Amino acid sequence: MQRIERLGTGIGWRPEIAEAVEAMPGIDWVEAVAENVCPGHVPDSLLRLRERGVTVVPHGVSLGLGGADRPDEGRLADLAARAEALGSPLVTEHIAFVRAGGALTASQPLEAGHLLPVPRTRDALDALCENIRIAQDALPVPLAVENIAALFSWPGEEMTEGQFLYELVERTGVHLLIDVANLHTNHVNRGEDPAKALGELPVEAIAYVHVAGGFERDGVWHDSHAHPVPRPVLDILADLASRVSPPGVLLERDENFPAPQELERELDEIRGTLATAPAEGRTVRPSSNPASRDTETSQDTGPARQRLALAQAALLSALVAGTPAPEGFDRVRLRVQSRALCAKRADVVAKVAPELPEILGAAAYRPAFLSYAQCRPMTGGYRRDALDFAEHLLDSGGPGDAGARRELERWWRERSGPTPPAAHPGARLVRAARSALHRGRPALRSA
Repeated sequence: MQRIERLGTGIGWRPEIAEAVEAMPGIDWVEAVAENVCPGHVPDSLLRLRERGVTVVPHGVSLGLGGADRPDEGRLADLAARAEALGSPLVTEHIAFVRAGGALTASQPLEAGHLLPVPRTRDALDALCENIRIAQDALPVPLAVENIAALFSWPGEEMTEGQFLYELVERTGVHLLIDVANLHTNHVNRGEDPAKALGELPVEAIAYVHVAGGFERDGVWHDSHAHPVPRPVLDILADLASRVSPPGVLLERDENFPAPQELERELDEIRGTLATAPAEGRTVRPSSNPASRDTETSQDTGPARQRLALAQAALLSALVAGTPAPEGFDRVRLRVQSRALCAKRADVVAKVAPELPEILGAAAYRPAFLSYAQCRPMTGGYRRDALDFAEHLLDSGGPGDAGARRELERWWRERSGPTPPAAHPGARLVRAARSALHRGRPALRSA
């Protein structure tokens, strides 16, 4: 296992708080969502931070290492390119699946648009280990993988989270990104003891730690990354710090950004928690044997992948396409998760296509999108989702306001073709007509 350099205290870099992050004292490193960084056009803020010696770590969210399929080569190449463009000492991803269906199940490919938990079973572990080894071989720097939060549990699990992660590290030599907020989430939602999970972890494999806030509603904890860090999360951080000195700790905030002074206060709380954690209980186990990776490369994971693919496709179909919940799942929790996925789709589509709520009106956009999304799963990412939503709305006779309809038609035409929008209106209409014929639907009428 390669040693990870000491990172220190950091914060998640987001465009909305880029200026504030640059001005914050004591920031040793930042983490940027990998998919939001283009290697050829790195944001100036990140370049300035790099010039000051601040480490930048790309954090991937779409690889789907916990899925039944092997990692996509293009996504791996993109993640590697971001690590090289940022001069990063490591990259991170999640122990999660984000898509299902397709060739392994001979069914429609489905996208979750969110990180979903893998079952803690031998089948899932076998597929995950092979996927991580494939990723490790494709990346120019070490990989660390993160435990995720979940609203529900899989039936028939064979291991605890700590056991699952320990064996994962033993078999692959991968590093861990431990999110203590996610441990708290799973404590509230799944009854799992954070102390027991920490006690089972291979703490010597920890690359760094995430700290974030959330909120509780009707007995369910939502890992929002949009609220202050609560005391129970800091208590779990203190427990972890009493067992091992983590190389790095990072504050995550994705929405509802407070004033810079509030973020600095939370960072000070994190530093204080680490400084006051007792060190006498820290123990380090022998490192995992990296050679164990070579003994498993010939293992046939085909049957395990097939079983995992069927299980994940059935679950994701229930969450995003309205099919019945698979046997053994908590149906109430799945409904909560399904609503959360729809709400997140609506929010992200509004960000990647801000013209839609502007055209429809903020009050009309959200209910229209939620109605569309309930039984129409996302199959091609958020930008495709925005186009499909606009097309569905137009095909169903909406919006009711004639001016809004004309504007929505114009917006759809300009973006639905295979090439970027042309400046001349006639060229845009010709491209839209060709695209409509290719998609097997009549061209939308002229504005």
